[in-house]
Amino acid sequence: MDFLNALVALSNFVLIPAIAYGSQLALGALGVTLIYGILRFSNFAHGDTMAFGAMVTILFTWWFQNMGLSINPLPTALLALPFGIAATAVLLIVTDRTVYRFYRRVKAKPIVFVMASLGVMFIMNGIVRFIIGPGEQRFADGARFIIKARDFKNATGLNEGLAFKTSQGITIVTAIIVVAALFWFLNRTRTGKSMRAFSDNEDLALLSGINPERVVVITWIIVAALITIAGTLYGLDKSFKPFTYFQLLLPIFASAIVGGLGNPLGAIAGGFVIAFSEITITYAWKKVATYLLPESLEPSSLVQLMSTDYKFAVSFVILIVVLLFKPTGLFKGQSL
Repeated sequence: MDFLNALVALSNFVLIPAIAYGSQLALGALGVTLIYGILRFSNFAHGDTMAFGAMVTILFTWWFQNMGLSINPLPTALLALPFGIAATAVLLIVTDRTVYRFYRRVKAKPIVFVMASLGVMFIMNGIVRFIIGPGEQRFADGARFIIKARDFKNATGLNEGLAFKTSQGITIVTAIIVVAALFWFLNRTRTGKSMRAFSDNEDLALLSGINPERVVVITWIIVAALITIAGTLYGLDKSFKPFTYFQLLLPIFASAIVGGLGNPLGAIAGGFVIAFSEITITYAWKKVATYLLPESLEPSSLVQLMSTDYKFAVSFVILIVVLLFKPTGLFKGQSL
């Protein structure tokens, strides 16, 4: 029984949260990988663009809630998600036309694109804060739990109750569907194959008749979908606060680089590596250890390696280690 209680506690506070968080990071890292693989630069405005997409989704969610529209027991945000994706796609395409396209035409160095994206980052950060404010916003509705801790205790007789939030279940299922759809699109459709060809060899793709501007537009639309979904799921699972999405830029980039920048499979793997690392290092293991160890060895402290206030430092340390010892990532960075 003690082992089962320890397993439930571990699932509650480590396994399920890490899988959900890893799914959110994986979707965000896939966006970074697509931009790097096709447009050839690292987009530092990624986190704040994610905040913009989530913000538009929240605004439409509030509007639908005021009108009495809902899909109970699922959150109303799922109804608003397509509007958030559309608005983010328009924003990214307009940004590309007004900022990045000029640098592509003059064949600017990647560092110039990075500096331009930093400027875009600050502008988007200001827009989001101006529209929705800098404070925490909650927009989740519908059923809160798929499995409630009290019901689980009554059904099993265990001391620990398993709590599985609806937002976590939606995150995991949505991530699986989105990733499967993306890989199908890239590998099975003519447009996806043209994007991969453009990523592999831009000059050869142009000689083959591939329209580079069309590839760029489709890339931004896909990125808009990925980051709006990721940002909305993160907000549903926790809460929406613009500065948090700025902070998420580090674990998202760490996920992409750890997995192998430019490799979609690597982005997914990196997302889960970062998520599990952050959560396991900042989790207080006292409860699990108490169930598993003899009474004489039970810990008196929290058995917490690092405070949750420093969880983003875990991403930074992992990123530095990978760049020092395996700069190509777990999966060798490559084109799409």
